[in-house]
Amino acid sequence: MKNIITIMSKEFARFFGDKRMLLMVIIPAILIYTSYSLMGTLMGNVFSPDEDHTPQIYVVNAPASITQLAQTAGLSIQNANANDVENIKDRITENVTDLLMIFPPDFDALVAGYAERVGPAPNIEIYFKSTEPNSSEAYFIMTSLLDAYKASLVSLFDINRGIENPDLATAENMAAMVISMMMPMLLMIFLFAGCQGLALESITGEKERGTLATLLVSPLKRRELAIGKILSLAVLSFLSGSVTAIATMLALPNMMGAGADIDVAIYSVTDYLLLAFIILSVLLLMVAMISIISAYCKTVKEAGQATMPLMIVVMLVGISGMFGGGAPSGTVFYLIPLYGSVLGMSGIFALDYSVINVLITCLSTLVYAAVGGFVLTQMFNSEKVMFSK
Repeated sequence: MKNIITIMSKEFARFFGDKRMLLMVIIPAILIYTSYSLMGTLMGNVFSPDEDHTPQIYVVNAPASITQLAQTAGLSIQNANANDVENIKDRITENVTDLLMIFPPDFDALVAGYAERVGPAPNIEIYFKSTEPNSSEAYFIMTSLLDAYKASLVSLFDINRGIENPDLATAENMAAMVISMMMPMLLMIFLFAGCQGLALESITGEKERGTLATLLVSPLKRRELAIGKILSLAVLSFLSGSVTAIATMLALPNMMGAGADIDVAIYSVTDYLLLAFIILSVLLLMVAMISIISAYCKTVKEAGQATMPLMIVVMLVGISGMFGGGAPSGTVFYLIPLYGSVLGMSGIFALDYSVINVLITCLSTLVYAAVGGFVLTQMFNSEKVMFSK
């Protein structure tokens, strides 16, 4: 145990004594917060209509009922004739105007006689440009008005009349849904990136410089060296991942837009403790896997290339949490390496999880990490692997 602590102390001293290593933790967090916030602002500007924009709506055969309806909604409708249709379409394409509506002649009379009408209902043609926010907003407004007008003509039944807010989902539910879709994927990627940078330098880097060979020929047991490396790298990776995760959660409201109601205070101390348990266990597994690859490689560059397929797997597993429809209740899913951890994170972030399943994925992940530690020890014991040229 004393030798394991010595190895861990050596790794901590190397990390905290190197300002460049500390910057590797702080700078990514700052960049993530800044880039995500900027991305949310830019996306809001791209997909949101101009606040002071008045929709430019042209109508052919404008019926009096629709004109009055638009005026009531504060919209300005401009009359056009059939000869202007193609010209107005071109102006919509060029972002000069927003919407074109073509009504059949005598629209109001046709609607008034709907009970005696035989044949298809009157058709309204609406042209807009979906990639232009102002045009899309005008289309949404007018179709909503037309739907409301259509419903007022024949009211066979009403839906939620007099009910102000039929949506029973709370602000906490909405925030939890957004966070549970994004954070597991981001955490898995950030944690792996942190493990990769630290493990490659700690094992392959020392192997390439020859310092690892000095440790291997010392009286230190190689099992203790493997355990010390894995534990210290997991702790340092947890530090790096925690800083990045905090920056990401702080940036989420900005990334989702100014109107997003996302508050990380919805989670309890128990939720954060269980999340930390999952992160620590999956970090041990990631460190073990990357360390095995690092020990096999001769140079840091070679190890970086060799860990790329593993990074792709981690990314795909993280992305699967976005489309899984929530954490499943089946215990067997939580026994799958990496994927079970993603399910546990998703459940905690969604405030819908089983403590038993979370503990199962943590314990099973620790078992897999222990197997990885055993494999790494065997590699340290192999002269052919550790001293190959």
